[in-house]
Amino acid sequence: MDPVVPHSAGRNRPARAVPAGACDSHMHIFDPRFAASPHWQRTPPRAEVAAYRLLQQRLGTARCVVVTPSTYGTDNACTLDALAQLGPAARGVAVVGADVGDAELDRLAAGGVCGLRLNFVSPQSWGATTPNMLEQLAHKAARLGWHIQLLAWPAQIVEMQALLARLPVPLAIDHLGRIDAAQGQASPAFGVLRRLLDAGNTWLKLSGVYMASRTGAPDYGDTLTLGQAFVRAAPERMLWGSDWPHTTEPSGSVNDAGLLDVLRAWCGSDAVADGILVANPARLYGFPGDS
Repeated sequence: MDPVVPHSAGRNRPARAVPAGACDSHMHIFDPRFAASPHWQRTPPRAEVAAYRLLQQRLGTARCVVVTPSTYGTDNACTLDALAQLGPAARGVAVVGADVGDAELDRLAAGGVCGLRLNFVSPQSWGATTPNMLEQLAHKAARLGWHIQLLAWPAQIVEMQALLARLPVPLAIDHLGRIDAAQGQASPAFGVLRRLLDAGNTWLKLSGVYMASRTGAPDYGDTLTLGQAFVRAAPERMLWGSDWPHTTEPSGSVNDAGLLDVLRAWCGSDAVADGILVANPARLYGFPGDS
């Protein structure tokens, strides 16, 4: 039996082994060597690279995308340190201010960063994130061939739909667009996301299912039709992420192996699930095409 992984329930593996080169496209590292931003009011968890490697061992994933959490403000030192430890099988998504210069972006790129995250949901070190900031940073990201990663409430996605449709870089939407499973495809944000997916420049992270679900673990059954609808819409631009260490949930309450089982249920076939785990993240994040 696999060892206990911090911040993860159970010790089981996914019901079906993941393919070689499988990628966890959304996770965070919290390391006490790096101070939280003064704006952050909660004590961050201890979720270091060594603990995450135990999760990779249990899940069978080989690649990952380290996303700087709002906890650190615009200080990406923890993410860069994690990328150095994880090596070429990892990529990073950074958080920066609107005034970031090319030299800092080049430094982040040299450390393995390939995208910028804008968070309209959680408190940020600069205050509120604005659509103008999103547009400014998208143009700065374009110089490096990066993408923009967006965390926003459904109503904000609807409000910003024209801007999101004209971004000059690929757009990755976090956590199912934060759509509540009770609304599902009836949510106005679902229609907006469908149109963005149909246009070909948007990706969606099949992550944070526990934030959408009201019925809960183990199978989050009320999310099934929503997840299936997104997968059917654009299977070639879906991504899967664990969101470990699950800071929105009680510590140790989420079974990460179960999240991969949920993905398989949404996909309907091994081939579709394998594409979401390997080929899709390889294209967006620049991993080698083979494993």
